[in-house]
Amino acid sequence: MLTLTSASSALTLFPECKTQRRRFSISAAADDKFPSFLPKQMEEIKDPFARKLATRIERLPVNVSFSEKSIMSSCVKPLIQSNQNPVVLLHSFDSSCLEWRYTFPLLEEAGLETWAIDILGWGFSNLERIKSCDVASKREHFYQLWKSYIKRPMTLVGPSLGAAVAVDFAVNHPEAVSILKSFPLRLYTTFLAFKGLSFDTGLDWVSIGKLHCLYPWWEDATVSFMISGGYNVSRQIDQVMQKTLIIWGEDDQIISNKLAVRLHCELPNSNIRQIPDCGHLPHVEKPDSAARLILEFMQNHSCQKKAQLAPTEEVVY
Repeated sequence: MLTLTSASSALTLFPECKTQRRRFSISAAADDKFPSFLPKQMEEIKDPFARKLATRIERLPVNVSFSEKSIMSSCVKPLIQSNQNPVVLLHSFDSSCLEWRYTFPLLEEAGLETWAIDILGWGFSNLERIKSCDVASKREHFYQLWKSYIKRPMTLVGPSLGAAVAVDFAVNHPEAVSILKSFPLRLYTTFLAFKGLSFDTGLDWVSIGKLHCLYPWWEDATVSFMISGGYNVSRQIDQVMQKTLIIWGEDDQIISNKLAVRLHCELPNSNIRQIPDCGHLPHVEKPDSAARLILEFMQNHSCQKKAQLAPTEEVVY
C-alpha cells in the first residue's frame, strides 16, 4: 500500500510528537440504511464494520474526457473536515472501499480527515456508459475526482494493486500527492491472503469482496483493464522521490518477502516495517497495527521536520 501525506498536516495532528490512540466501538443493526445503488445482497452481509461503512458510501459526479456524461463515482467522504492534507485510501485489485472497513474508523478516531475512493472499474460507481477502464482512464478519473473534491495534496494509501495505482498517480501528478504508503477463485485467494481465517468469516469476507461484481458492467470493465495490460510501474519506482515506508505482512502467501526487500532497495528513500503473524492485506487483517504504523510514520516525520515543508513521503504495504 502506498500512502502520501504532507508534513504540515502531521505537525497539527501530533503537536507533541506522541501517537494518539483512541478506543472506538461500532455497532450495526439489521435496519441499517444502505444507499439504494448498492446491490441488494448488502443486506445479507454480517460484518458490522462493513455494514456501517456501507451506509456512508455515496456517489459524486466526476467529469472525464472519455465520457459525455459525468461518472457517478463511489467513495466514502470524511466526517472530519480540516485545513490539513487528507488521507486518501485506495483498494486492491477488483475490490472496493469496503476493504477499509476496519482501518478507516481507526484513522478517523485518530483525527485524520479520511477518504476511501473506489478505483474506476471496481467498487460501486455507475459505469453503465463507460467503455474504457484502462490505466489511463483510471488515472484521469482519479485525478478529476481529486481536482473536483479533495483539491489539495493528500496522503495516498494503496494496498497490493492499489500501490501500483498510487505510484503511477504520484509520478504523473506529483502536485496531488505529499506522502505515499503501500500495502503490498476469490474464496481461495481470500484464505491465501489472510492467516488463520475461520471458514464462516472467510465466506462473509468473500461476499463483501464480490458485492461490486454483481453490477452488470463489472465484467466488461474488468476485461477492459486486463486487455490493456494493467499496471506496470517497475520503471517508475526510481522516480518516486518521496520518503517511503514499506509495510509488509510477514506471512504474506501471495507476494514473497524477497520482493519487499527488493522494493526497499530500489525505492530511493524508503524504510521497511513488517507486521508479524499477518498475511497479504495488513489493513484488513491487522488494522490496529497498520493504523499505528501510519500514524507513527506521520508523527516521526513531523518531529524531524517541525515547521519545515517536507518532500512527499511514500509508505508501501
